[in-house]
Amino acid sequence: ILLKTTEPTCLLFSVCRPCLTLSSPLSCGDHGQEWRGGQKTSPLRISSPQVPAIFFSGFWQSTLVLNCPSVNIVCVCVCDILTVLLYACAFLFLAASYTDSSDDETSPRDKQQKNSKGNGDFCIKNIKQADFGRREIEIAEQEMPALMALRKRAQGEKPLAGAKVVGCTHITAQTAVLMETLSALGAQCRWAACNIYSTQNEVAAALAEGGFSVFAWKGESEDDFWWCIDRCVNVEGWQPNMILDDGGDLTHWIYKKYPNMFKKIKGIVEESVTGVHRLYQLSKAGKLCVPAMNVNDSVTKQKFDNLYCCRESILDGLKRTTDVMFGGKQVVVCGYGEVGKGCCAALKAMGSIVYVTEIDPICALQACMDGFRLVKLNEVIRQVDIVITCTGNKNVVVREYLDRMKNGCIVCNMGHSNTEIDVASLRTPELTWERVRSQVDHVIWPDGKRIVLLAEGRLLNLSCSTVPTFVLSITATTQALALIELYNAPEGRYKQDVYLLPKKMDEYVASLHLPTFDAHLTELSDEQAKYLGLNKNGPFKPNYYR
Repeated sequence: ILLKTTEPTCLLFSVCRPCLTLSSPLSCGDHGQEWRGGQKTSPLRISSPQVPAIFFSGFWQSTLVLNCPSVNIVCVCVCDILTVLLYACAFLFLAASYTDSSDDETSPRDKQQKNSKGNGDFCIKNIKQADFGRREIEIAEQEMPALMALRKRAQGEKPLAGAKVVGCTHITAQTAVLMETLSALGAQCRWAACNIYSTQNEVAAALAEGGFSVFAWKGESEDDFWWCIDRCVNVEGWQPNMILDDGGDLTHWIYKKYPNMFKKIKGIVEESVTGVHRLYQLSKAGKLCVPAMNVNDSVTKQKFDNLYCCRESILDGLKRTTDVMFGGKQVVVCGYGEVGKGCCAALKAMGSIVYVTEIDPICALQACMDGFRLVKLNEVIRQVDIVITCTGNKNVVVREYLDRMKNGCIVCNMGHSNTEIDVASLRTPELTWERVRSQVDHVIWPDGKRIVLLAEGRLLNLSCSTVPTFVLSITATTQALALIELYNAPEGRYKQDVYLLPKKMDEYVASLHLPTFDAHLTELSDEQAKYLGLNKNGPFKPNYYR
C-alpha cells in the first residue's frame, strides 16, 4: 500500500458481496466500481473464498464513484501506518465473521428471515440479495417478449383468477418472469426447485421480497430438496388446484404423501422428458387421476428449447467448469434427440470429433446423415476426452465404463435427471473425491487415474452455467398457456390422460416471438388455403406433428 504518513490519509475499506461467492478473488472493478478524479494508488486486495474482498487505498483529492450497489464502505481518517494496520486487523476480524454470503454454512432451514413487509413464508439463502435478483429479472424480461406480451394482453382478463399453482422448476431469472406473469394473470404461486444446484439465490431472494412463497437455494441436500417441496404443498389454509412440474418430483410427492389433494387439482403441466415419462406410466397403470399437459413434446419446446438452448449452453457449461479447448477433442454424446442434436452441432462447429450412441434407428440415421459416427459406448470409451449423456434414461454410463475411461476424461449430463451417470458407484472407499471448484470434482482411482465429474451427474447447463433467456421465453410462454387452457377448460374436455398442447397454441407462441426479429409472415390467399385444406389463420400443422 502506498501511504503518506506525514499527513492525514483516508483509508477506504469496501466489501463487495458478489466476491463472496467466488472461489478466486476479483477486484471490485469486475462488478462495476470505478475510480475517477485526482491521484490514486493501486489497491491491495486481501481475499479468500470465505472472506470478503477487502480493498485499501490512500487517496487525496480524488472522487470515488461506486456503481456497484453491493459495496459497503467504511472510510476513516488515519495519520500513521500503525493506525492503518490496526484498522486493517479490526476490519479483517469483522470480515471473517461476515455471513452475508452464499458460502455461509448455516442452513436456510435454521434461519428466520422476513422480507421488508414482514412476511416470512419462504426459505431461501439470503433475503438481502433481493436487489441483485431484481436486476437480473429485469434483464430477463427484455429477452422474454412473448411472456411480457401475454402478461400485458391478458392481465386485464385475469384468466388464472382463483388458480393456486404449486410449481417445481429451476428457479432462475427466467422462471421468475414466468411466476410474476402467472401472478399478474391472477394466480397464487408457491414454488420449489427441481434441481439442487440450479437455483439462483439472488433471484429466489427477489421473489421472496416480492411476496412469493419460495423454498429453494443452491446446494440443497437431498433431504432439503424434499423438505422444500413439502413446504410448498403442505400448508394450512392453502391447497393447490394446478401443478407446474419439471421432472415429475412434485407430482410424485403429492401422489405419495397427499393423494387426496388431487380431488381439487384441475391439471398438471409437465415440461421434461423424465416427468412426461412418469405421467405416461401413471396413465398406463390407470393411476393418473387428473388431466396432464405434455409440454415437453410440444413443437415449441422440442424444436427450440431442447435444441437451440442446449446448442449454446453445452459449450458455456463446459467452458465455465473446465476451461477445456474443444478443437480436436474426441467427444461421445449419448442420445441424438433434440438435446443431443444441439450438443453435437455445437461441438462439431468448435472442431471436436463427435461420436454418437443411440438406440432409435431413426435418430441414429439422422446422426449418420448429419456427419457423425454412430458407435456403441464401449467401442470408444477408452479414447474419448469428454462423455455427455442426454437420453433421459438411467445407467447410461455405469461403473464399468467409468473404470475404463482415460485419465482426465470429463463426464457430464445434459438430461434432466441425475440417473444417467452411475455416480453412486463412485462413492466407494477405494476412490478419492477431490473438490476442484464449485460443481467440479476429481474422482481419483488407486493408480492415480482421475476423471472430471461435473455437477455430480446432474443437469450441466443449469447447474454450472446459465441458459439463453430468449429460448426459455418460448418454453415459459407455452407453460403459461397450458396452465390457462387446463384451468379454464370446461368439464369433460380433458379426461384423466396425458395431452399435447393444441398446435394452434404452439403457433401462437411462435408468432409472439417473431416481432423480435422484424420478421414478416406470408399470408395464404383464399385459393391457396382452399387448395391445402387449411384455415388461413392456422393451425398449419396437424396435432400429431412434432
